[in-house]
Amino acid sequence: MLLPLALVAAATLQDPQATEVAEIVVTAPQYVSTVGRSATKSEAPLIETPQSISVISRDQIELLGWTSLMQAVRYTSGITSENYGPDERYDWLTLRGFNPVQYIDGLQAPVGSVSNIGTDLYGFESVEVLKGPSSVLYGQTPPGGLVNLTSRRPQRLFGGELQALAGNRSQLQLAGDVTGPLTDRVSGRLTALVRDRETQLTGVGSERTYIAPAATVALSDRTELTLLGYWQKDLVTGDGGGFLPAQGVVSPNPLGEVPTSTNLGEPDFNRFDREQSGYGYDFRHAFSDAWSFQQNLKVFANEAYQTGPYGTGLLDADADGVPDDYRTVTRSQFAFLEDVDSLAVDSRVAGRLVTGPLRHEVLIGLDHRDTDNRQASYFGAAPSIDLFDPQYGAAIVEGPLFTFLDQTQTQTGLYVQDQIRAGGWVATLGLRQDWLEVDDRIGAADSEEDKLTGRIGLNYVFANGVAPYVSYATSFQPVAGADFDGNLFQPSEGEQWEAGIKYDGRNLGPNIDLFASAAVYALTQTNVLTPDPVPGRPFFNVQTGEVEVKGLELEATARIDERISLNASYAYTDSEVTRSNGADLGKQLTVTPEHKASVFADYTFQTGALAGLGAGLGVRYMGESFGDGANQWRTPSYTLWDAVVHYDFDDWRVQATASNLFDETYLSRCTSSVQCFYGSRGLYAVSLTRRF
Repeated sequence: MLLPLALVAAATLQDPQATEVAEIVVTAPQYVSTVGRSATKSEAPLIETPQSISVISRDQIELLGWTSLMQAVRYTSGITSENYGPDERYDWLTLRGFNPVQYIDGLQAPVGSVSNIGTDLYGFESVEVLKGPSSVLYGQTPPGGLVNLTSRRPQRLFGGELQALAGNRSQLQLAGDVTGPLTDRVSGRLTALVRDRETQLTGVGSERTYIAPAATVALSDRTELTLLGYWQKDLVTGDGGGFLPAQGVVSPNPLGEVPTSTNLGEPDFNRFDREQSGYGYDFRHAFSDAWSFQQNLKVFANEAYQTGPYGTGLLDADADGVPDDYRTVTRSQFAFLEDVDSLAVDSRVAGRLVTGPLRHEVLIGLDHRDTDNRQASYFGAAPSIDLFDPQYGAAIVEGPLFTFLDQTQTQTGLYVQDQIRAGGWVATLGLRQDWLEVDDRIGAADSEEDKLTGRIGLNYVFANGVAPYVSYATSFQPVAGADFDGNLFQPSEGEQWEAGIKYDGRNLGPNIDLFASAAVYALTQTNVLTPDPVPGRPFFNVQTGEVEVKGLELEATARIDERISLNASYAYTDSEVTRSNGADLGKQLTVTPEHKASVFADYTFQTGALAGLGAGLGVRYMGESFGDGANQWRTPSYTLWDAVVHYDFDDWRVQATASNLFDETYLSRCTSSVQCFYGSRGLYAVSLTRRF
């Protein structure tokens, strides 16, 4: 998949007519990113970073018309999304077999029961996907990696946009972004969005309001302070969350197939209500041309409440394993409250020094995070409903919430990193010590942990922009609970070997931007929970489980002559539970297909009568996977198409986008016989944007 990109680039260079442009109408100078901050917390070029990292720029997001994080990673290798279909609440992701933790501006978001918080993509400049263990700079993280979103920052030049969008399912959205100087030393930015739409499920609606103010103050020629904030309000009504029975979705039902619009909740009762915010700053001071101090801080708040009935399977009153009538679905009532508040701060000193022939870029940092997490829930019975002819309006009883989690988690980490350069060689050495405390205000689960993690990597950057590398990295992640004897669980541990090659296209000419990478890796997670094998302990676990993930990932992004934009990726992922006392022994990890491939190509006319007109077409292939740990519920492979048509004139853009162009019906996953979820049907929109 990388070879066609190189051939197109070479052909463009050899054809003098291809680079002879009289008028550039549409530009995307940041479409291809060659620098990412997340992997090293510095401005190190990606080819000097001994880790797989994908950077999805704002130019990519705008050209392809993506409106959510789940859409933005579709053409990225090693990561899958939309694991529960069209969920309006969260961005469900799986990275190298694990759920990545979400970061905002390099600080962990206030995640609780879910590893992301569903912030709107419109408020961010870029998305960085760090693949593999990343604890050396970020502390407790899953071994598969993390996702970092970088907020839009104030600019010294005045600019912005206003956008109106309309689409199927009564989709309406207004968004705007404006930035520029406020005084000689102060620049500001304001980003905002309001959206209202229905979904593919009957009676389900979604509303969102997002606003993000920002200001940058040049305190001196060497000191800069950027204030960043965001507030988001979400309301999803009527959503039963899927939870369809397998009969009629993935297995035969004598009454027919279950429609993708089926909602087993109550449109006038089910409700998801969330308010979240984050406010803080990014401070930078240069002591000299070589040494600087940086600190970023955020105070986060995330409160979510949801309530409503959901499906629990076809009625089987005589418990003979055969549904009574194949249409009556039993239901339960579930209510859940989650309130997460956190303070995160990361302080670091960066500097350059020389020792003989070696040039060092040193980073010394101390980060700290306090997270208060309270969760309460209610489970109860709810009236049954007809699968094929649901009649809504049943009386739902909601009992009092029971608080089952109320704790404060504190993490402090001291880390050091040294990137050593000599000629074309770049060695990256990192070490981190973490101290983790958990104060449980309900039970006796208070704990203290400390963990040492590290990374070592070596790159060689050839003059033509080719850079092979090899690396080894470790990670850790706390595990809640205790074994039968009351011993608190130790953190799970991850380690990974990775080797690869990157190419930044520096020798292809001024009109071609290209970044391509290929990587192979072997990842192991230990201290994984597995059922206690001792008879009489059915509800207890031990930490003797182990998981292995091996894979190959190819990825390329290109922008050629300001006309052709290309995104291509392929991932082969071999996952296996290698040690377990449960039914998952020897099985694949959930939602982790062996094969995933995608390619998107867009062409824009820059001259002549069609100048400003462009169109793109993309195809995504997802191989078969499993929705449950025992691999009893298989998700068939599927192929989906996306399309975009856009026209730029003066300062205006008209754009039409199609996600799942041919409105294919496909299965997202089944986690059991009573929990099946359809994938996202066709979503179409037209937008009008005025830039200034």
